[in-house]
Amino acid sequence: MMDVVVQVAAAAVDVTNFITASYASKEAFKTATLLKTLTVNSLITGEVGVGKKSLARYILPDAPVLDASKFDEILTTLDSFREVIITNLQDSPNIKRVIDILNANNIRIVATANSSFTHDNIDDLFSVKFNIPPLSQRLEDVELLIKKFIQEASLLFGASEEFHIKNFKPDLSHNSNSLRRQVMINFLLQDIKDTELMDITQNYLLNRLGSNSDYRNFLYLYEVPLIRAGLTKFKSQLQLSDKLGLNRNTLRKKISDNKQFL
Repeated sequence: MMDVVVQVAAAAVDVTNFITASYASKEAFKTATLLKTLTVNSLITGEVGVGKKSLARYILPDAPVLDASKFDEILTTLDSFREVIITNLQDSPNIKRVIDILNANNIRIVATANSSFTHDNIDDLFSVKFNIPPLSQRLEDVELLIKKFIQEASLLFGASEEFHIKNFKPDLSHNSNSLRRQVMINFLLQDIKDTELMDITQNYLLNRLGSNSDYRNFLYLYEVPLIRAGLTKFKSQLQLSDKLGLNRNTLRKKISDNKQFL
């Protein structure tokens, strides 16, 4: 069996619309295209939201996609299909039994798992193994993903595709998952009215109020955005304290009290 371990990156988007701006993504597309012509088993590892499932579906577009944690569903499906995609392989309650069935029935599999996943039988089952780098290592892809998510937001909210990204810092904590959520929220809120913002805050607080110190506990919700915006706009604490009409020591104390958010 051929044993290939490669570093690849797949666009975390629709399988028919691969983003190949970065070098790693271009290599991924080449590798995935090659695998579409072969009949070998593949394991794709990486962080959440890097595009593992998208790449697997690109390789086997007609195969059912199964979550490894749903053991009974997997057993039933393996009786009817000769090719399958199994995601989150690290969550399987009985990997060995699944592997035995795959081997016994000569079923082709493309699986996904987290980067730290290991198992005694993995090397025997998978001829090709991929590890997809996080988006923090594929910044060229991030730019195109932002544009794609802006287009999605425009269609979803029925608005123009104008998006103010001057001070936009991509949230890549969960790769495409967190980035998409961030773009959607920012797109929706960029032209929000003050009454709408107050309604959102009210709904947030409604089920959280109840103690005798709630005013102090939730004061950061108002102070932190004000301080962040002020420091971004006026660049210094001195100017911000003047604009807010606060004593410099008072502002310093508020910054210190909220340092975990600033």
